[in-house]
Order: sequence, then structure tokens, then C-alpha cells
Amino acid sequence: MSEFVPVYVPVGVPTFHMESAQAQFDRSCALLKAIDERFVCPESMLLSVDALRAFLAERKPDLVVFQNLTFANAAYMSEVLRRFDCPVLLWTLREPVIDGGRLRLNSLTGAYSAANALRAFDDRPFVYLFGAPEEERVRQTIRACTEAARVKKAMRALKVAAVGHTPQGFGFGRALDSELMSTFGVELEAIEARELIDRAKAYSAEECGEYLEKTACATCGFDKTPECNRIDHARLYKAYTEYVKANGIGALASRCWPDFFTAFGTPVCTVLSLLNDDGVAAACEADIYGALSMWIGMQLSGEPVFFGDPVSLDEKENTITFWHCGAAACSLARADTGAVVGVHPNRKIGPAMDFGCQAFPEATVFRIGREPDGSFRFFLLEGEALDKPKQFIGTSIVIRTDEPCREAVENSVRDGFEPHFVVIKGRHGKTLEALAEFFKFPVYRY
Repeated sequence: MSEFVPVYVPVGVPTFHMESAQAQFDRSCALLKAIDERFVCPESMLLSVDALRAFLAERKPDLVVFQNLTFANAAYMSEVLRRFDCPVLLWTLREPVIDGGRLRLNSLTGAYSAANALRAFDDRPFVYLFGAPEEERVRQTIRACTEAARVKKAMRALKVAAVGHTPQGFGFGRALDSELMSTFGVELEAIEARELIDRAKAYSAEECGEYLEKTACATCGFDKTPECNRIDHARLYKAYTEYVKANGIGALASRCWPDFFTAFGTPVCTVLSLLNDDGVAAACEADIYGALSMWIGMQLSGEPVFFGDPVSLDEKENTITFWHCGAAACSLARADTGAVVGVHPNRKIGPAMDFGCQAFPEATVFRIGREPDGSFRFFLLEGEALDKPKQFIGTSIVIRTDEPCREAVENSVRDGFEPHFVVIKGRHGKTLEALAEFFKFPVYRY
């Protein structure tokens, strides 16, 4: 994939106060370069459509920050729209002086002209920002939009694998290849769980030695798992890893129960855990949109994310507990226990991960969801991950929410959200809101 290219497009006309415009241009360039040094900035203000055309001629932007240094008519934005189909951040400057004298910039009127063109052209989605380069809110919004545009571009190089089908009653996790491609630019590949099971069965124990050793090094108590299950886990880990590498898979949603218990005798949970630590977003119960949500979270944080169900809430602590059977990344485990290996809570077969997750002061809970009519939406909640031990057999994380937890649960249940969510280290709400704007998705913030 080519490098992410954000481009600054500062437009205006020379009949306004050029000294004020120049000062805003210099400060804006400095801010953008501080946010991301890859920003392409013109050497001077673009004060005519011809100057704009000359600057854009060799550009292939992944994000356009379009700024009215002064008023400029809709022809400027139209020139951008006819050339590019990429995310747009429309940035309006404050009028620098209000003293009863000359209107120095008239940036705001220019923004109305630009936005009118955006809506009239093809109802192009965009994020709107009002403020001066020195304002912290402006810095935060530009950073969020830049990160969102980077993730949106990276999606176009993503291949997601569906390993088997969702169990009965879990249809919310299914996805059509055409829908993933047309909406997100993501390629979907499908393989039957049976195929990977058959590959795993064909490996000898000797061929899987490195996978056995890697699991033992990453976990605690793996030696307590019966030898036959340890070897079968290593066979499965090898099969998944080689499939992922051979096919360029960046995210994966795998069927788990009942097949891996009934047809293989060993769960896939710990394989998915290790794949997450290997940088592959791996969701269980064949939840494709769960896997894509995980991948987005990993892009934002640079680390594995937690995938699980909301299973408990405590109004006194204002917390929601997220849990799943045992596929959380080993690197998420508490330091005092490490990544403990146990058994699946229902089937009592191992290896499956069995630990509480580490605390972190800022957390984002996220999911790509579906409206009843099939259109997409984002779930968003922020808070902190508390220092809590394992809550149930399996893996768990306890989130203290910014807003009342019971209201968040009651409202999101009423809104019909899917039962799988992703917990991401850090606060990424602004970036996810910008990403939703670029896709024209509604955001349900709780």
C-alpha cells in the first residue's frame, strides 16, 4: 500500500487583507506539519483557481484539509471534488479582528460556498471545523480526521477471512463480500473451518514444535493442559498461521463452537489469542464485523484489543464487565497472573485463555453495527479499564464508563446493538466520530 498523503488546500482571493491571511497560512502549515509531517503544503497561498489547479496537478491525496483563508467561491471546492474522491475536512478561520473596520478574511462565507458545493456535487461526506490554528479543539479535530483518513485508506488494502459460518442465532456477524468491498473497500475471503481442521490433522507433532514452544513462552500453565490437546493446539496454530501468511489476511473471524470440540477435540480459543498478539485481528463466533471492529481498534492503538460480550454491570462502581470464553490476546493479561491457560468454561476442554485484563486509564468501547434496515452505524463508549481480577472463567475486562453505566446498557439494548464489542486502549472517540463522518454513518455515543 502506498504511503498516506494528507494535503492542505488553503484558498482565497487577493482582494482581502493579505497580511492577515498570510499569518493564518503560516500558522496553519506549522500546525499541520506538527500533527503529521507527511502533510503536503503549498509554498504559498492559493489565490486563484489556476493556482489551485497547478498545485493539485501532481497530487493524489488521501485527505484534503480545505481551508478558506479568505472568502473564495464554490469553483475552488468544485475543482477539488472533480479531481479527487477522498475524505475532506473543511476548515473555517475565525475573523481575526472585529473593530468596525475592514472585514479582513470572510472565511466563514467561503465555508458556506464550499459546503454547498460539497452537498450539491454528490452529497460528499465531510467533517467541518471552525476555529483558529492556536485552539486546542482545532488541533484535536485535525489530528482525529487525519488518523481517521489514514485508517480509511488502510482498509482498502485489508483482506478479511471468514473461517466457517456463524452459529445459528449469530447471524449479526455475517457479511457479504460485495457489501464489505463497496462500503469499506475491504476484501472478504472465505474458507471452511473443516479445511483448516484437516490441514491441522495432517501435521506431525514434530512439524509443530515451534508453535508449541511459542505458546508455552507466551502463556502461563500451558503445561497443565493434557499433552494431546497441547499438540493439537500447536497443529491448529500452525494451520491458521500458514493460511494467514499465504493469503495476506489482516483480520479473521473464526467459527469456534461446536466444530472444534466435536470434530477436532481441541478449542481454537488460544490460537485466536496468539494471532491477535501476532498482529492479526482475530474474532471468534465467525463475527466478521467484530473482526473489522477489532482491526480498526488495533490500527488506532497499535496494540491488540479485547473482544467480548457485556455480561455484568455494577451501578455503584459505574462499571460494565466484558467477557468471553478465552480468546483474549496474551499481552492484555494482568502482570500479576500473566496469560493463564485454562479450559473452555462450557466444554471443559483446553487450552483456552483464563485471566483478567490489565488496567489502563483510558478506554474506548466500539463496534461497527447494523441498523434494522441493514445500514451501518458505530457504537461508541469511553471510560477506563479498572484493576480487577478475572471475573468469570474465561477472559474479562471491567470498564468504568464516563456516563452512567446502566443507562448505557439500557439504551444500547433498546437500540438493538449486537452483543460483541471491542475494548481499545486509549480514547479514540473523536477519531471514530470522524471516521463515521467520512462513511456517513450515524454514531451512537453512550
